[in-house]
Amino acid sequence: MKSIKFKIIFLGLVTIMFLTSGFGCKWTESRIKQTLKPVNLVIWRVWDDEDTFNDILTAYKQIHPNVTFTYKNLRYEEYENELLKAWAKDEGPDIFSIPNAWLRKYQDYIVPLPEKITLSYKETSGFLKKEVKITQKTKKSLSLKDLKSNFIDVVYDDAVISDKIYGLPLSVDTLALFYNRDLLNQAQISEAPQNWNQFIEAIKKLTVQDYLGNIIQSGAALGTASNVNRNVDILSCLMLQTGTKMEDGNKVVFDKHSEIYKDYFPGERALEFYTDFANPSKETYTWNEKMPDSLQAFIEGKTAFFFGYSYHLLQIQQQAPKLNFDVTLMPQIESSGYKVNYANYWIETAAKKTKFSNEAWDFIQFAASQEQADKFLSRAKKPTALRSLIEKQSEDFDLMSFAKQLLSAKSWYHGKDFNAVEEIFKEMINQTLKGELSVKDIVKLGVQKVNQTYK
Repeated sequence: MKSIKFKIIFLGLVTIMFLTSGFGCKWTESRIKQTLKPVNLVIWRVWDDEDTFNDILTAYKQIHPNVTFTYKNLRYEEYENELLKAWAKDEGPDIFSIPNAWLRKYQDYIVPLPEKITLSYKETSGFLKKEVKITQKTKKSLSLKDLKSNFIDVVYDDAVISDKIYGLPLSVDTLALFYNRDLLNQAQISEAPQNWNQFIEAIKKLTVQDYLGNIIQSGAALGTASNVNRNVDILSCLMLQTGTKMEDGNKVVFDKHSEIYKDYFPGERALEFYTDFANPSKETYTWNEKMPDSLQAFIEGKTAFFFGYSYHLLQIQQQAPKLNFDVTLMPQIESSGYKVNYANYWIETAAKKTKFSNEAWDFIQFAASQEQADKFLSRAKKPTALRSLIEKQSEDFDLMSFAKQLLSAKSWYHGKDFNAVEEIFKEMINQTLKGELSVKDIVKLGVQKVNQTYK
């Protein structure tokens, strides 16, 4: 009896060992391999070609060998139309980029970041004899707290809707002041202006008119709508700097008086300040609609100041390699006591119609991580969206001005049609220059029209 019992116990132990050793591991690995079906993620983006993005794609494929990518770079002019056409056919990208101001417009086409993601990973272990294993892991996604801790504030304000994360940026750009060093030298201006009072004094010295009042040399490309690059961004920045409350819940209120001074309407003041640079009756007159495009005027040395983003650097360097120019921080209101800058950026997000939402969001988080974003930003020469990289970029000669403004960068539009808002703001500028309506009425009408885009 003892012998029989011993044999039974022995056989039981052998069976357990057999099931939990090599055979059992192979069975588990075989099951996991079934989840390693080929996944092709289609990515649609604007501006950056595949070479700029390739380091991130390569690094991700090393961890997830079953994932491949189809990268499509589209022209901005065709982008929206191509997205909508593709989705209408149940086609289109798994991952796509949109400007931060478009997020609510495309909310219904986006699957938000899930709380957890389960994926299979390729792992190599062993020192002398390398063993490759396939393991399956479930990990937590980026939380709201993580988003606020890792990214600059404007990202949280734009990317979170109803406590869900709808996208992550790889970069955030800020509006800055470009200036022609030669023109400032000739006008005996030793330093670029840091505030708007200094800016106005510089404009007076830099603007040159002939005896007929024609502008021969402009101090700044500012004041109009038709020929000032990023005019809506500049006006928005001025409104934010003057303390204008842009939104209140699900509507805009930039026609309201200051919360401190009941007889002061900062939105109106910002619009007047902007258009005064194109008003011949003002001492700050330095620009008009007869001038060329603002970027071209700066490239040709016809204006001393130009407001732009980091991507304008390459355009200027390519078209005017001998132009003696520099970039400095956006002027601020001297007496305000705080800095406000304007953010402009694109967000990476996952399409609702994707069959690979886990893989898509895992890749977006991977691409937006510090290590991978740093690779991309170094190639693309763009400012970061991550707090951890600001100090590094603040030492970069080309990016320092844009990077130093990131912590005070803001945006404001959270409606559903920013393209319409751009036209409304341009209309407000043109109406103010014509002088047929009061600035108060122009701003109130603008608010009514912008509010239509929130419905």
